[in-house]
Amino acid sequence: MPEQDVTVGQLLLAEYESVKSEQRARIGFRDNLLYVTLAVVAAVIAATAQAEQPSMLLALPPVCLVLGWTYLVNDEKISAIGLYVRDDLGPKLAELAAHGSGFATFGWEAYHRSDTRRRSRKTIQTVIDLTAFCAVPLAALVVFWVNGDATRLLVALSVLEALAVAGLAAQVVWYAKAA
Repeated sequence: MPEQDVTVGQLLLAEYESVKSEQRARIGFRDNLLYVTLAVVAAVIAATAQAEQPSMLLALPPVCLVLGWTYLVNDEKISAIGLYVRDDLGPKLAELAAHGSGFATFGWEAYHRSDTRRRSRKTIQTVIDLTAFCAVPLAALVVFWVNGDATRLLVALSVLEALAVAGLAAQVVWYAKAA
């Protein structure tokens, strides 16, 4: 069987398929992280209420931090893939396909971002992210602090957790503004 030369266009299309496949996988994983967070929060609250041990609420901030950071990193990579397709890969393929005639590739990558309600959706999503990953663990910490039956070590731990959650909240807002 004779060897076939692979064209630059074929390589770029293969790369497009690869990055879009990664983007789809990341979207599914990211979206499921919200459901996992809700399930963990419900489980910890139920266990805390059943055991009547407010100190168990101290498990929520680290779990929400890990899940929230993982959510945020995946969301950023999803956006970065879209930007790469729009600003790098698409123009290279357009150049090959039309030899500079202004042909636009992957129009959806830019089109869906021009929706007039996109800003409000992004704002609502930021509020949801802040609620799920930051407000809920902070509320758990407030319940823990109000209870008043804590050792100094647990109080110190809870303060560190509150600072970490505040840091995550700042990152969520920062990434939302960057997007």
